[in-house]
Amino acid sequence: MTVIDRIREQASRAPEQPALLVDDGQGGIRIVSAAELVGIFEVHAKRLRAEGVRPGDRCGLVARQGRGFIELALGILASDACLVPIPDDHRGVVFDAFLERAKLHHVVEEEDSGFALRTRDPAAAKAAEEAAFRALRPAYLRFTSGTTSRRKGVILGHDTLLARLAAANRALCIGPPDRVLWLLPMAHHFVVSILLYLRYGAAILLPASSLARPVLELANRGAATVVYASPSHIRLLANDVSSLGFPNLRLAISTADGLRAAVARRFAERFGFPVAQALGIIEVGLPVANLAAAATKPEALGQPLPDYAVWLRGDDGQPVSGPTSPERSGEICIRGPGMLDAYLDPWLTAAEILEPDGFRTGDQGWFDADGCLFLVGRRANRISMAGMKFFAEEVEAVLDAHPAVRASRVFAREHAHLGEIPVAEVVPADPARPPDPRALTAFCRERLPAYKIPRELRVVDEIARTSSGKLRRGAAEAD
Repeated sequence: MTVIDRIREQASRAPEQPALLVDDGQGGIRIVSAAELVGIFEVHAKRLRAEGVRPGDRCGLVARQGRGFIELALGILASDACLVPIPDDHRGVVFDAFLERAKLHHVVEEEDSGFALRTRDPAAAKAAEEAAFRALRPAYLRFTSGTTSRRKGVILGHDTLLARLAAANRALCIGPPDRVLWLLPMAHHFVVSILLYLRYGAAILLPASSLARPVLELANRGAATVVYASPSHIRLLANDVSSLGFPNLRLAISTADGLRAAVARRFAERFGFPVAQALGIIEVGLPVANLAAAATKPEALGQPLPDYAVWLRGDDGQPVSGPTSPERSGEICIRGPGMLDAYLDPWLTAAEILEPDGFRTGDQGWFDADGCLFLVGRRANRISMAGMKFFAEEVEAVLDAHPAVRASRVFAREHAHLGEIPVAEVVPADPARPPDPRALTAFCRERLPAYKIPRELRVVDEIARTSSGKLRRGAAEAD
């Protein structure tokens, strides 16, 4: 049994149920029924098999955001190949390097009339690793750039996909009545999202634009019940000044990066509905979501979903005991269903990755008295100044709250006497009126201990981000 089998079953039970609702950019919606979607991806799968795609082959996908991406991705899965999404910012030598590192057997490229298939010889694949890879019944392989620019191919088999979707939906309760407004890049978000919605019979609303007004217009025409977005999308929607709302909304999820409490409050005030953070991890799935306390604790990641165990690991390797706090935190570790099956590069099996601690996220967090998990920052973003440890994210949250700042990035610089000192880059909200560094320092002084205040503040035009929208770490330190 595979997720494709489940999508076929949904279509056989309700063939006319809408699967995709596509904004045509002119005020109309093109409806793709469940039966029509299955028919399209079955045609793609038949052609892929006829042109030499074998079960377990790694099949890269280059496609535009939207309907075509979904149809081709499902076609690859229906052919029993392993889907490998390729982000649209991968061009030239970056694209070529990706093909080699992912050891792709084929590349599917979307065209106006369908797709082109290019077959390759992945000479770098080792025979033993190739056999172990195929034994996993691989369905999905994604390389993550993340905030550290490390890339490891995360492998998910068919059984893993189904277990992960079932665990997530026990909490999300997605079903045929739902219409999900989709705003995230599909090359980075596809499993506990697009596949989940289609597997459980929901319809997906696909906007023609990411601007707030057309998105809200589509949400109203399509009766959106669920919003799944990044914090930047949440901010854009919250800042909209039209009279449009979300009259049918039952669930708003923010993922991919940390949601600022001020943005969450603006969204709730604007639409009369709280937005819940969710911790999505490609190696794990959706283990934590703020479904119970979004209105009262918008900055919390929330409580672990029922199928997951989440614990905090101290620097000594032992669980952090007793009450925790931002000053007494631990590395977030997770156990549960649907965990990754292996990494492709370098080859590592699940047993090597998950024992003995479960999945170590690299994120530092703490639990409050109600069992809500809060994120402090990435362990890699920890700054140690004269023995005092803190996280870049703590300082960024303060800087971002200043009305003259659109975005910020904080990093450590080596210091001969203090070990490390915090340095900050800020992007002005209004480029014509950049913030005064002295005013920013005073603003920080009112909200942070002295050792956390940046010792240098630079005003920059832009801050580099990964293709999934997270701050790119490491570039500033190399300047």
